[in-house]
Amino acid sequence: MTALAPPTTNGIALALRRLYLARFGFAVVWAGLLFATKSDLGPVSIALLVLYPLFDVAAAVVDARSAAAGQARGLHVNIAISLLAAVGVALACSSGVPDVLRAWGAWAIASGLVQLVVGVSRRGMGGQWPMILSGGISVPAGASFIAAASAADPSLAALSGYAVLGGVFFLLSALRLGRAAGQDL
Repeated sequence: MTALAPPTTNGIALALRRLYLARFGFAVVWAGLLFATKSDLGPVSIALLVLYPLFDVAAAVVDARSAAAGQARGLHVNIAISLLAAVGVALACSSGVPDVLRAWGAWAIASGLVQLVVGVSRRGMGGQWPMILSGGISVPAGASFIAAASAADPSLAALSGYAVLGGVFFLLSALRLGRAAGQDL
């Protein structure tokens, strides 16, 4: 019986590139759909709000399968955080927009910190500076969602912008990973 060889850095970079392109597409479509709900908590927006962290779980599972052992640990933490976020957001939807913003904000802070750590651990493969920046930006963005929950008329609109910005960072990272691996889109 032969052992499987560990994935090469180039193989991991190409797998991440495909994943990051999918995450970009999902984020842009998701943001457009949430924006179209006009920030009302209805069946469509509630489904979208719960779907986003669940998609993050699925993406982290795919990512963990190709990651190096040290990076997989951070991704497993992110899976747990995003599962808790999906449950927290679902429960918060029954209480109103302010609680949704608080749950989303807490998730943005926690998952942003994990993304920052994983991005730093991967910086040697190239293409990770957008992920590092994205993780770092998620922390103050999450704090701003929590603060916005206390506004007179809190809105979910900022979540669309957050998703698009995150998607752009995934796209930039995918492009940089492609360049590092010698491939174009």
